[in-house]
Amino acid sequence: MLDAFKRLITRKPAEPEWPEVAAWAERQQLGFKRVRDEGGGFVLDGTTDGKPWRLEWGPPQRQYIEGHELRIRMELGLSPNLQMLVLTQSLFEALERSAFESFTESTQTVIDGNTPEEMRWLVMFPKAAVKACKTVRSRFHFTGGTAADAERWVEGPLAEQLEKADLGFLASQPPFVLMTLRGRVYLRMQLADPDPQALAGAVALFRCAVAQAVRVAATVTEDEPAAPDWSNSGSTAWQTLGPDEPKQP
Repeated sequence: MLDAFKRLITRKPAEPEWPEVAAWAERQQLGFKRVRDEGGGFVLDGTTDGKPWRLEWGPPQRQYIEGHELRIRMELGLSPNLQMLVLTQSLFEALERSAFESFTESTQTVIDGNTPEEMRWLVMFPKAAVKACKTVRSRFHFTGGTAADAERWVEGPLAEQLEKADLGFLASQPPFVLMTLRGRVYLRMQLADPDPQALAGAVALFRCAVAQAVRVAATVTEDEPAAPDWSNSGSTAWQTLGPDEPKQP
């Protein structure tokens, strides 16, 4: 009996379910935590320019994502009117088709507040004519509260990162969303296998989007027309909250 008890207390702790991810996170000085809720997954916490951001991988929060979903978000305190969106072309076409069918097959005449922002924005906001290479323009869709904001956000470094991503973890055109909403930057995509290479690419793209969003926010002047404020919608871009995070409207 005593020997059995000794073996129990001296047993080595269980290895993380994603040892390569945990090792990569440690090298990048990111916090790694396994999620033990239903569906499982993990959380990574990092900082950029002293501001925290969070990455989650686990069950999807959007109907257009199957299997597992990667989500990254960062609070920047940007104007809620700064609303910009990038999607993979395949997701744009799927959401556009879904929105059309939901209106033509029912008596619905207004946009449901429970509809995800990324779907509603495709109806409400103009397409942005981004100056980028042909690959980026054909493989992604861009829109925003004002087309000019979305164009300033994407053109340059972010367009270059999107081109790299299209050759890597976005090569198969998975459902992918990059957006600014309620002062935050969000990345959301379908990701079956969270290998470190895909995570590193997504984090690099996200950090670039953050830097470019800050730059765009600094160039917005008071005399420019403000985008419609849809920030107080019934839908939220991020549905899981940490223990210290307030609920969003």
